[in-house]
Amino acid sequence: MSDPGSVFDEARLEFDRLTTAVWGPAGQSLTFQLGLRPGDAVLDVCCGAGSSALPAATAVGPSGLVHGVDLSDELLEVGRLKASDRGLQNIEFVRADATTWEPPSTVPAAGYDALACSYGVFFLPHMDAAFTRLTGLVRPGGKVGITVWRRGALRDFAEALHDAVARHREPEANSGGSPFDALEHIDTPDGLHQWLGELGAHSTEVRELSNIIPATPEFAWDLVMGGNLRRALSPFDDRTVEQIHLDFLEVLTERAIHDVDAGTLVGTAVVNGRSTT
Repeated sequence: MSDPGSVFDEARLEFDRLTTAVWGPAGQSLTFQLGLRPGDAVLDVCCGAGSSALPAATAVGPSGLVHGVDLSDELLEVGRLKASDRGLQNIEFVRADATTWEPPSTVPAAGYDALACSYGVFFLPHMDAAFTRLTGLVRPGGKVGITVWRRGALRDFAEALHDAVARHREPEANSGGSPFDALEHIDTPDGLHQWLGELGAHSTEVRELSNIIPATPEFAWDLVMGGNLRRALSPFDDRTVEQIHLDFLEVLTERAIHDVDAGTLVGTAVVNGRSTT
């Protein structure tokens, strides 16, 4: 599971079970904050199963269009099924690399009206350059929007998993960097404001979405298995993973971690002009 697409292919079932508590509220909030209107053309990158792409499709209506782009075939298929169940015919889920995406002919020549990326910008290689290129696909005066974890969110939870995994890892094994490293300059309102401005946007708006979720055993393990934290388990066989599961729940109990802080920043901004830097 070396790339994000394969990680999330494996995580499909758990990922989908997290939608109601985690991905859905943030995706809906991002859609509202973008101020989408009927007829808009929207690009949603790292779209997963459509937590922001699906509400975007209802916002822009049958005269608009939404392109949801991701590397996970399994999550894209979940999104397609959800769109079909809701009767949405204005959304297309496409397996593609967001860093090389080019708008098809169905997009107006001026560009998309909006770009959305919910919990995905930190997966982009060379994040700043990649996102700047994506903003260049948006028309002047259009909007860009992202959601990212707020500083401190998930940290106690992730540290508990790290320590449970460490019980089964060779002492000299390198656990790699923190999954939050890429976020360190955009995980506060001021930092996200500044970052969006440095990428050539203006009229930035950052809101904090508080989301404190009870850490039931079922939810806690789904949160591990349904996202990027799953990478920590990739070196182990199924039997060891099950023991880590038990150890992890034990650590949560020992540390009295009864809730998960899924606090999120929702940031939007207006694009100045077209750029492909």
